[in-house]
Amino acid sequence: MIMSRFRQFLSFLLSALLGVGLLSQPVYAASSAAIRAYDDVTPTTKSYAGETLIQAQFNNATLEGADFSGADLRGAVFNGSVLKNARFQGADLSDSIAYLSNLAGADFTDAVLTSAMMLKSNFRGASVNGADFSYAMLDREQVLRLCETASGVNPVTGVDTRESLGCP
Repeated sequence: MIMSRFRQFLSFLLSALLGVGLLSQPVYAASSAAIRAYDDVTPTTKSYAGETLIQAQFNNATLEGADFSGADLRGAVFNGSVLKNARFQGADLSDSIAYLSNLAGADFTDAVLTSAMMLKSNFRGASVNGADFSYAMLDREQVLRLCETASGVNPVTGVDTRESLGCP
């Protein structure tokens, strides 16, 4: 009898919450108040140019064509994200992570990617002129592909792009 009434109450509560739309809205959470999370979302704006996004999380995000030019992305996480044709010109991606991400056609001109971990990601057609990949971890196949067109020296660190990639 008590369980039956409890189930009726839960059913009523659920119906009421659905009726006023409280359960139909998406809920987003971050692991810390200091970290801005962008999990499983398609951003309403695609310009993050010049923003400070230290340790921001863009997990499984669709950021195709997004502009991160000049952004401070140190320690940012882009796991499983679509970043095709995104612009990272002059951005600082030091210590960032992009595992299983699609960075095809992305522009990393003059970007700093020191100690970044970008394993299992696609860099097909990416521009890396003047980028610094010192101590970064990329799949060997992707490094060889980037070495085909890599050139220049990073204006911030003074490091040669080909040397930082370990090009043959």
